[in-house]
Amino acid sequence: MENKQDRPGAVAIGPRFIASGGFDALYREGMALIEEVAAYLDGAGRGDSRNLPRDASFVYATESMRLTTRLMQIASWLLLQRAVHEGEITPENGRAEKAKVKFSATPSDRGGPGWDELPPALTDYIAKGDRLYERVVQFDKLERGEVPRDTDASRANGVADQMSRLQSAFGLGARVK
Repeated sequence: MENKQDRPGAVAIGPRFIASGGFDALYREGMALIEEVAAYLDGAGRGDSRNLPRDASFVYATESMRLTTRLMQIASWLLLQRAVHEGEITPENGRAEKAKVKFSATPSDRGGPGWDELPPALTDYIAKGDRLYERVVQFDKLERGEVPRDTDASRANGVADQMSRLQSAFGLGARVK
């Protein structure tokens, strides 16, 4: 991956893209998902978890903690990003604070005993959280002036596809790692 500082004369499109309204939509979606998941876990999710077999109950507890942690990390990033864009903190302070936000709740393996017995609502929220996480990572890279990786998630939200088209149009393909 190549950073804007590594390419003389390169124009950082990330800040302009985020300022164009793309961030506002991500912020609203992210905060709405956080509220929705909290309401589920505090409400219907409690009832759902009581009826699960032992293995599924353990997986439910583990995955709900991972999801909550991931969403809180995403909320931290979103709130810092908004504070920078609204001038509440400087971009330098925002970068320093965002560097402290580590997306550690990113499970690499899912499944196993009990996974298939989880309530569909929880697995749906986990999938939504994964997609939101991927979008936040892509926006963060754009904001820092990096070219996002071409992943399934970035293709799904179109960022990498658009970056690829821009790279091709301006002959930047050979420079991007």
